[in-house]
Amino acid sequence: MRRAVCPGSFDPIHNGHLDVIGRASRLYDVVHVAVGINESKQGLFTVDERIELIREVTADYGNVQVEAFRGLLVDFCKQRDIPAIIKGLRAVSDFDYELQMAQMNLGLSGVETLFVPTIPTYSFLSSSLVKEVATWGGDVAHLLPAPVHAALLERLGNR
Repeated sequence: MRRAVCPGSFDPIHNGHLDVIGRASRLYDVVHVAVGINESKQGLFTVDERIELIREVTADYGNVQVEAFRGLLVDFCKQRDIPAIIKGLRAVSDFDYELQMAQMNLGLSGVETLFVPTIPTYSFLSSSLVKEVATWGGDVAHLLPAPVHAALLERLGNR
């Protein structure tokens, strides 16, 4: 069985993330979406909320599993016998950082990293940017799956 992981914080998941996950789901039998736990950061959504939103918006793929992880991604991969990490690249600046991570992960564990170029429509998109624009009343509906957009508006309205 061919397995891969798409890691991230996904706070919140947006259409750029979904594009990469969807493309990976066509190439692999099982795609694990690994939601990283970073206790030094305060997310807009809890890890459990992010997992639930990701499960909801990836349910149609049929081969996506979503769970949280803490620590090294390569340990997550080793525990689940996952040989490949899939990372979306938006720009050359992403490549510089991701190449270092890919080389470190390969050296630590033999896990390969595959880079997927983001489609131009989402080449500027980040969760941070979505949250910032939405906080100031900007329309981000076209950048998010409908359930995520609704959850974002509800969360920002409760602040």
